Amino acid sequence: MTKIWQGISEFTAVAETNSFTHAAQQLGISVAQVSRNISELEARLDIKLLYRSTRKVSLTEEGALYLQHCRNLVSSLDEANRSITNLKLTPRGLIKITAPVYYGENHLAPLLNQFLLAYPEVELDLQLTNNKLDLIQGSFDLAIRLGQLESSSLIARRLSSRTQHIVAAPSYLKKYGEPQSPAELSQHQCLLGSVDTWRILNAQGKPISFKPHGRLRCNSGPTLLNAALCGLGLAQLPDYYVKAAIRSGDLRMLLEDYRLPDDGIWAVYPQNRHLSAKVRHLVEFLVERL
Repeated sequence: MTKIWQGISEFTAVAETNSFTHAAQQLGISVAQVSRNISELEARLDIKLLYRSTRKVSLTEEGALYLQHCRNLVSSLDEANRSITNLKLTPRGLIKITAPVYYGENHLAPLLNQFLLAYPEVELDLQLTNNKLDLIQGSFDLAIRLGQLESSSLIARRLSSRTQHIVAAPSYLKKYGEPQSPAELSQHQCLLGSVDTWRILNAQGKPISFKPHGRLRCNSGPTLLNAALCGLGLAQLPDYYVKAAIRSGDLRMLLEDYRLPDDGIWAVYPQNRHLSAKVRHLVEFLVERL
């Protein structure tokens, strides 16, 4: 099995440096060993990969094709080695994170402060925004995303879950009555957020999108919460906005039989970016505490 790999690193290094000498220096072995391992590789494949002369090294047509695959193999092997090495490392260095504003301020930031206390060699750059920033373009190590994830090339790790509640103040319900089914929502004033629809179940238990209407629209959850508390209408908000008001009786949950199953709170990161020790430790830290 070992011989299958023998010569691949040497061939890739020679192809990329156009020099047996430079390849040997890069790999920390002798020129003779580089040459011998590549010759054995060519013999196993029964194909000539390199043209050799005293002045020049160049790829054959078959060698150019083989190089494309070898680069991926060498890169994957390097990544595997780094992964194992990072298991032993103490988190250190800068971690750049983006997260939604309210959730970041009230739930994420306190935990990040604890993480900084636990790991003195870590630095954090936390950018709070409700816009979904491009992680690659912004050089972010990690993003915190809420709810249903869009299809993308990002890798996601579930940190926790959230429940979406439809709520209203007792004063509103006393004046306008309580909806008994999703069909009755159209008869009520609804407080509109940044999305145009509410996701609920219909009478048959199937997910549907309801388009609410009302006098107030705002992309701020706390503003919608305050409006609901004032009795201005119904709001659909995550549990971390409304749980205290529900506990105190200032808000009542509505249509709970038609509520969708909980959705996720996620840590996402680019799939082509190695999850370093510092980021891996942070993700595990958040999973444990959220």
